[in-house]
Amino acid sequence: MEVMNKYWTIKTHIEDAPKEDDFYLKTSTLALSLGPGSKEMIVKNLYVSIDPYQLNRMKSSSSSQKTGGFAVGITPGQEIEAFGVARVVASENPEYEKGDLVVGVVTWAEYSKIGSNGMIRKLDPMGFPLSYHVGILAFSGLTAYAGFFEICKPKRGEKVFVSAALGSVGNLVGQYAKLHGCYVVGCAGSKQKVELLKEKLGFDEAFNYREENDLNSTLKRYFPDGIDVYFDNVGAEMQEAAVANMNAFGRVAVCGVISEYTDSGKKAAPDMLDVIYKRIKIQGFLAGDHIGLFQDFISTTSDHLRSGKLCALEDISDGLDSIPFAFAGLFRGDNIGKKIVKIAEE
Repeated sequence: MEVMNKYWTIKTHIEDAPKEDDFYLKTSTLALSLGPGSKEMIVKNLYVSIDPYQLNRMKSSSSSQKTGGFAVGITPGQEIEAFGVARVVASENPEYEKGDLVVGVVTWAEYSKIGSNGMIRKLDPMGFPLSYHVGILAFSGLTAYAGFFEICKPKRGEKVFVSAALGSVGNLVGQYAKLHGCYVVGCAGSKQKVELLKEKLGFDEAFNYREENDLNSTLKRYFPDGIDVYFDNVGAEMQEAAVANMNAFGRVAVCGVISEYTDSGKKAAPDMLDVIYKRIKIQGFLAGDHIGLFQDFISTTSDHLRSGKLCALEDISDGLDSIPFAFAGLFRGDNIGKKIVKIAEE
């Protein structure tokens, strides 16, 4: 038996902000019969994660590609990997049976073939929607949890600033910070997003960075007593302004630099005298560095979700065809919360 499998590729390397016509929908025949003992399986994709870091994989070159793993470059015409939830439709892997729900690395496709060493595991939904296991209970959530608690090591009552605060990671950092007893200010790119941060997610304050001409002065206004923790999702001038307003022994968790992904001329240049004399820690990190925290993260986050203390903010598009628009929208600031594409019914 075989199926016609549709999947997305890039037409050529993407060096600037992505556009929908940078992508090409290909179709190929996929056999559902697998070699005996191959330990391979075929899965039908249900939900896939849409993440900004993938743009760096689509460039002709990026320093991030040298780190390997999730960051390796993508060749035009090649299937595009993504984190997702899927259901097994054929298996020669003794650990999986037809019908099993799985979560891990799949592709922007209707079906994915998973090799014997595929990064995938069985999924217990734990009573939550399957989409949660692509975002809040997956790498977006772990990134927020590890970055905030392990890198920033917050103390109750400290003052926390989060950029791109309504993104997949930023919204969770702010919520974790509030639950930890911190004062939290976030920035976003529209009036609607600012209102959501304060009214839905409980941020103490929020501002629209597009309306601010002097970020240094803006942060002084919101943090008259200085910033203790900055969770950086954007880089560039926002990082510079945050460092200028930080207190002694402040901590900066550098999670992403989305403003630099589409403009190579934008580079953060914080005042290094501030860094030295205020003894500020600036640390980049990857969620994979903290996989040992996964069970603690899942337990804590699940409890908060069940009690209603934590809000899962999702932005879900329907259908494989919507992936290019969804991806390009990340760089326009279209998404509110975690961007996910639902490829098929559960």
